[in-house]
Amino acid sequence: MARIRKKYLISFLSSVLLVIGIFSAHAKEKNAKLPALTSVKLALNWVPEPEFGGFYAAEQSGIYKNSNLRVDLLPGGAGSPVVQMIAAGKVEFGISSADDVIIARSKGADVVALFAVYQTSPTGIMVHASRGLKSIGDVFSSGTVAIQKGYPFYDFLRKKYKTEGAKIVPYKGGITEFLNDKNFAQQCFVTAEPAMARKKGANPQVFMVAEAGFNPYTSVLVTSGKYLKKNPEIVKAMVKASYDGWKLYLAAPQPANQWMSTLNKAMDLETFNEVAYMQTSLIVTDESRKGGVGAMTEKRWNDMAAALVDLKIIREAQPAKNYFINF
Repeated sequence: MARIRKKYLISFLSSVLLVIGIFSAHAKEKNAKLPALTSVKLALNWVPEPEFGGFYAAEQSGIYKNSNLRVDLLPGGAGSPVVQMIAAGKVEFGISSADDVIIARSKGADVVALFAVYQTSPTGIMVHASRGLKSIGDVFSSGTVAIQKGYPFYDFLRKKYKTEGAKIVPYKGGITEFLNDKNFAQQCFVTAEPAMARKKGANPQVFMVAEAGFNPYTSVLVTSGKYLKKNPEIVKAMVKASYDGWKLYLAAPQPANQWMSTLNKAMDLETFNEVAYMQTSLIVTDESRKGGVGAMTEKRWNDMAAALVDLKIIREAQPAKNYFINF
């Protein structure tokens, strides 16, 4: 474990320098403070973990407050209907993924993406390294795979690989079944469950779904088109403050991690810190070096929409400009 901590500390120190350079090169407008204190809700699609670190950092450090925003961070869980909550006006903002936004819009939901934290999707399949599997396709050759049916990435994997050799069971969250069965595999966020499994003495191996060809923007800040049109300055302030929160978190994650660890007892503080360092390479990529952290491109949205059409999840793609806006 000491070796792992040293490895991530070295990686973190290098990442800090890289992050400072990127945020300096793509500085957002300095003054986005609202004229009066405004309360908004931000619905998360999972429990407090480093994937939301920048939003918690913005709240804890007073960045939101200094922008005259009072942000109520609402933790979620498996199957949290975040997009539906936004479309229904129950919350002003939420965290979702690019594929969910596209699917929701195909069903008539008025949702718009504002800021994409993960440029590389952290979704993966976690197996025991002792099995000696060579690719994500091998995962489905035998054993048990816990995966949430109905998720687009599962449809993608099912179409690309033969999955009949494995027993597919519902994903319940946690890692208990994984720890108890060497032939058990499960979906995961590469930045979460593998670190927790290592902490329990397991030796997990992770195959990234993005490397197989399905790579939606993930941990995406979303609002409704109606709210954006009616409250452009609030949305602008929220994006700017969240950007600053991520700038702070990527450089110094420990304070926000301390807070989140009190809200999520399933992950200890040491693992929070390790995961925060691990995820930097998924956030700071060649794409974000060009457009800035959080920025999105029409090509990525067009590619994802085309993939969902190919999987017959949606009938037709909308113009990319319908899905997102960069501030």
